[in-house]
Amino acid sequence: MRTPVSPARGRLATALLLVFVYLNLAAAVSVPRYPELEARTRADLDANTVRRELGSRLSPGTLIFGPNDEQFLTITARWNTFAPPQIQVVVQPGTEADVSKIVKYCNQNSIDFLATNGGHGNSASLGTFTGVQISMASLRTITIQPNQKSAWFQGGVYGGLVTKYLWERGFVTTTGSCDCVGLLGAALGGGHGRHEGLYGMVVDNLLQLNVVLGDGRAIRVSPTSHPDLLWAMKGAGHNFGIVTSFELNIFPRGPDTWHYHNYIWTGAHLEPVFAALNRLHNNGSTPVNMALNFGFFFLNATVSPTDPILSWTFAYRGPAQAAEALLADFNAIPAVHTDQNDVPYPSVSKAQANAEDDFICQKGSKRVTSTAGLQTYNLTAERLIYDAFRARAVAHPALAAGVGILHEGYSTAGVDARNPDETAYPFRSDHHLMLFNAVVPPNDPVLEELAWEWAEEVRDMWNAGQPARAENNYVNYANGYEELETVYGREPWRLARLRALKEKYDPQNRFRFYNPIVEPREGKGKGKGKGKGKGKRRSFQG
Repeated sequence: MRTPVSPARGRLATALLLVFVYLNLAAAVSVPRYPELEARTRADLDANTVRRELGSRLSPGTLIFGPNDEQFLTITARWNTFAPPQIQVVVQPGTEADVSKIVKYCNQNSIDFLATNGGHGNSASLGTFTGVQISMASLRTITIQPNQKSAWFQGGVYGGLVTKYLWERGFVTTTGSCDCVGLLGAALGGGHGRHEGLYGMVVDNLLQLNVVLGDGRAIRVSPTSHPDLLWAMKGAGHNFGIVTSFELNIFPRGPDTWHYHNYIWTGAHLEPVFAALNRLHNNGSTPVNMALNFGFFFLNATVSPTDPILSWTFAYRGPAQAAEALLADFNAIPAVHTDQNDVPYPSVSKAQANAEDDFICQKGSKRVTSTAGLQTYNLTAERLIYDAFRARAVAHPALAAGVGILHEGYSTAGVDARNPDETAYPFRSDHHLMLFNAVVPPNDPVLEELAWEWAEEVRDMWNAGQPARAENNYVNYANGYEELETVYGREPWRLARLRALKEKYDPQNRFRFYNPIVEPREGKGKGKGKGKGKGKRRSFQG
């Protein structure tokens, strides 16, 4: 016998049923197709599919191509092939507005996306990516503002292009030191370069940015619009969005010529060279016009097959007479070779061998790297590093032939003058950027492991030479295996603030492929300590 249902209970049951139906219908309409933290790129993704599904929504100048298209290898080429992203389709937007549409399409179809410019990202975390590359190569417009104090740059510009464009119109701006590197990629991590003694790093001159967030929204980031995100973009910006354009300070171009002076010394003169470098830099007091010097330890068979040379180059903002007065100590050290000249600023990069067509800019090599940030050079550490190089040149000549150990020294007055709390970039007391760089054969695991051991040894020697300082690693040089605090700052508030902003602006963690401040779930990118060197080499599993 059925128990009678009261009218009240009947109405309640009916209401609950309607709510249940409504919620299910709403869910079918509104639940995104990327419900998990980590999207899983569609198995059927190819260029024809993307052209069919997305092409009609984008501007006529947009290009979409895949591995079978002629331009694919060129546009996906990378400076370091150690851990390359797996690109299935490239979309090259024709306008800034296209970027938001591409991101929304990827989200709707559970596709990961990665924005690229120069292809110089060095982090092992890039190897966890599979999906659509958003190439910024068509977005290279530069617009000088009427007040002639700033310019708008689209997200695809690179250092050499910017330098030449502005110089011809009477201006300069802060860029990285290599012509081939994307200006924005350098800026989002800090951006050291030849003008930082006067004007600070690139990040110090960013005024506002147009950013596409992980959900596809396009926003303006400025001191009055999303100022909290502006702070984060200045040093950790790769974690938060795709910058389609940005406004940057520009400055009158100054003297018509810069002076460069290049030297090659043998290892016998290592201590006098580094003692002179320490006197020149004077722990951050380098004259502002002595813009940049950098030097390599590397093998030059015409000098010696086993003894690395010290190859150094100096760039001075001004004429030879003023520069050579500051280089007197270096001129007193017997050199194997020297050359010098006065040239227009856009030609300095060629004189220092980091122009677009120079070896340092060439792509396609597998590289093992490590880095450190220093205040001063420790002569004992440098001698140990040099002697270890010489020993390996005898024991492993095939490996040593591809190694360059880079020392960068800047005039840093403009960097030191800024309040370090005002930007996410944390390491303003680092006056020297160091990079161990070994080009290794693509299919030689034994040689690659030896290269990693060497890279970690050199890094540890640099850091042991400054025992009173904590380890710092410039994010743009980081290999992805470093502890986060050494990349984004050791003050606890820095990472806490960055993670809070990540939750606010990218809760789905769509930007997690370049030195991520929030590591993906399910063990991806977690520190497993697979390698030697104090367990610093973390395992990234895609």
